[in-house]
Amino acid sequence: MNDMIDAINPIFFHFKDPYYLLLLFLAPVLYYWEFYRREPSILYPSIKRLKKIKPSLKVKLYPLRSWLKIIAFVLIVFGLSRFQKGKKSTEIITHGVDIVMAIDTSGSMNALDFELEGERVDRLKVIKNVVNDFVKTRKSDRLGMVVFGTMAFTQCPLTLDHGVLLSFLKSLTIGMAGESTAIGSAIGTAVNRLKEKKSKSKILILLTDGANTAGDIDPIQAAEIAKAFDIKIYTIGVGSRGQVPVKIDTPFGPQYQYIQSDLDEESLQKISKMTGGKYYRATDLEELKKIYTEIDLLEKSKSKVKHHMEYKELYHLFVIPALLLLLLYLLLDLTYFRRTP
Repeated sequence: MNDMIDAINPIFFHFKDPYYLLLLFLAPVLYYWEFYRREPSILYPSIKRLKKIKPSLKVKLYPLRSWLKIIAFVLIVFGLSRFQKGKKSTEIITHGVDIVMAIDTSGSMNALDFELEGERVDRLKVIKNVVNDFVKTRKSDRLGMVVFGTMAFTQCPLTLDHGVLLSFLKSLTIGMAGESTAIGSAIGTAVNRLKEKKSKSKILILLTDGANTAGDIDPIQAAEIAKAFDIKIYTIGVGSRGQVPVKIDTPFGPQYQYIQSDLDEESLQKISKMTGGKYYRATDLEELKKIYTEIDLLEKSKSKVKHHMEYKELYHLFVIPALLLLLLYLLLDLTYFRRTP
């Protein structure tokens, strides 16, 4: 599977030749030259009477000549520095992995042998939490989800829209596919989703806490079909060994009773081994997190990143106003501010 993802970074601005900005240090010199240099003067014994004369509008506006030159100089410096608008696009070509996650929602997933944030919770709640984090790490892969209990069905087809997948994950409930466990049907359903795909790697992550007790397909036979289509199966057995507490609603309110864990580790080991995958056992939250982290590292997708830069010259935004200011300066100097010898 080759997917192309274009990510456009925010637009940015910069100066192509910023060393011209050093000329701005000449602006104070120009300012001093225009406003503080000594003009030729005529000696006069007293100017008290001249101070009483109100300056005309022309005299008041005369400093405008100097400001026009100073502002035009600053704008020309910015123009020489070649102000540009840039846009960076990142093209990611991925050789992704197709992954279907088969999640057991049978009645036994109601066992309270896991803890989350210091609170004893059922197995499915913990699994949803860990799978949520796993999905967020597989940004360039197509992911799908199969739910199984007494029957198996596709909850979410393979997709790159992981937001949709996470919404389906959030909606999982215990017993939604029945109370029993159809492992063979789960594998068969996942194989149907993966077999026609052209991706480099096709992965099934099957998570269960029990043995195959329902469905028309034997798990080992289903695994042989998966192997024929080059589908690798990672199997995860969850839950404590021995008896585990389960909350049951009764007419007298919630009651707790203990049930025996019936996880068929031998079959899960065989399924994973014959397809080139691996079997894991998780009896607590931390072990489950480590398992998904390891699978994430083992089945990394490869990507090639190409960066493209586009620039648009904006120096004219400074040069054109500068030329107009200089033109205005010359026009005023030859007309309104024209001086006679």
